[in-house]
Amino acid sequence: MNIEAQYRRWLERADASLREELLAMGKDPAAMEDAFYRELAFGTGGLRGVIGAGTNRMNLHTVAKASQGLANYVLARFPAERRRIAVSYDSRILSDAFARVAAGVFAANGIAAMVYPQLMPTPCLSYAVRALDCAAGVMVTASHNPAKYNGYKVYGPDGCQITTEAAADILAEIDRLDVFDGPRRMDFDAGLASGAIRWIGEAVYTDFVEAVKGQSLLGDEPVDKSVAIVYSPLNGTGLKPVLRTLRESGYTNVTVVKEQEQPDGRFPTCPYPNPEIREAMQLGLEYAQRLDAELLLATDPDCDRCGIAVRDPAGGYRLLTGNETGMLLLDYICRRRIALDAMPDRPVLVKTIVTTDMAECIARKYGVETVNVLTGFKYIGETIGRLEAEGRADRYIFGFEESYGYLSGSYVRDKDAVDAAFLICEMFAWYKGQGVGLLERLEALYAEFGYCLNTLHSYAFEGSAGFDRMQAIMAAFRAGVDALGGRKVEKLLDYAPGLDGLPKSDVLKFVTDGASVVVRPSGTEPKLKVYASIVAPDRAAAEAAEKALMADVEHVMGI
Repeated sequence: MNIEAQYRRWLERADASLREELLAMGKDPAAMEDAFYRELAFGTGGLRGVIGAGTNRMNLHTVAKASQGLANYVLARFPAERRRIAVSYDSRILSDAFARVAAGVFAANGIAAMVYPQLMPTPCLSYAVRALDCAAGVMVTASHNPAKYNGYKVYGPDGCQITTEAAADILAEIDRLDVFDGPRRMDFDAGLASGAIRWIGEAVYTDFVEAVKGQSLLGDEPVDKSVAIVYSPLNGTGLKPVLRTLRESGYTNVTVVKEQEQPDGRFPTCPYPNPEIREAMQLGLEYAQRLDAELLLATDPDCDRCGIAVRDPAGGYRLLTGNETGMLLLDYICRRRIALDAMPDRPVLVKTIVTTDMAECIARKYGVETVNVLTGFKYIGETIGRLEAEGRADRYIFGFEESYGYLSGSYVRDKDAVDAAFLICEMFAWYKGQGVGLLERLEALYAEFGYCLNTLHSYAFEGSAGFDRMQAIMAAFRAGVDALGGRKVEKLLDYAPGLDGLPKSDVLKFVTDGASVVVRPSGTEPKLKVYASIVAPDRAAAEAAEKALMADVEHVMGI
């Protein structure tokens, strides 16, 4: 790509809102190179990148080009009566503008654009795709990334994020287009007036909330729902659906973190709005301490991930990992389904390969089959779809991933933090009624199955140089690693050519005696992720083993 030629063309033709940034680039060659050295990558996660001017940025032009590629894909593969695309967006900077541009492109191509009239969570988009019988869906979000990012997730007619094959086909359509001359455009308001763009009705949102409430496993058992709960939507989309679901289900003592209550794409009090990170939970923890609350919940900006903290015996608060919350929910769901005689024949748990192996032990105890899939909740959604195609969607009882994503029903095909928040509150209240805290129940699981420590380490590699370095690191791991943390590597699983019937993926898993390490580049962020899993007699031993293991991992990485 001729960077200077591209830059000059954008300076001449780009939207006026980008001109000041483009002019500044003319005095900063490094900034110009990073903005134009490549096209913003489009894959199974759609688009994700820094907001700004250039081919490697999220802006009105790259969004319009991607939307035209998706429109061409839909026009070529779906009959006229199925040509509908659902659109939703979160609280991020320019999310609403990107959603309007996308809808205008679809409308200009004769595709009905079905748009939520206000920002809505990712699971609501997944629900709308299926409820409205759409050919595709678009969710404008960068999930839990910092404020400078935005993104564009694409969903198939099944409500799942698109498959590798669909992504390749859409990318081929995108690559044929000129960023300025390729997209057809329709003014959003004109599209509304003509009926080419339509609002998604309130009934769809209400049906979604009812589907979440339908996941309750209390039966007729009375439970005290006045437990003190603190909730933070982290300035995202979760406020209305989470509060509505909890209040309509009878929870009467929910306090919202005021500073993080309203949608705000700047995320002023949580620069990294990710419930996996303690800093994002800090204000909520302060609220919980001040109010003497028993449970803290936080959902990320597009409300598909949920993190929690519970009060510990010393009066402080313990943040639970995604694996720990997932194990507790799995155990609760199995216990309650059996108690209510609601366990289906041949029940199934679906989890990703980087999610704790202890989940399989819990599932086995209750006679539940475990299906392992690649990292990415879309693979869990696809498994639900296959079960549905067999007429046995009821076999699916739970799916989760270590990165705080959970789903207990088949009503959507992506992780759902509205569902997770609802079930966590119910589980907490039910155990409280039994005189048991969540930490007590977790310790009981560890006592039964052995202590399992699971950690995630993320390493950022920004820009073109960072991308090249990640490729070199993966090559170094593939070149051969004999031992990690003083343990001989017994098996190396390389998913690049496709393994165990799973799609091809740039993922490596090293298996040693009592431990495993998974290394993979993120599909949506400029990061390399390392997942470590260690089984040991107790936490101290596991932490010591993990430290030794990660030292060897970082040595291979050259860190």
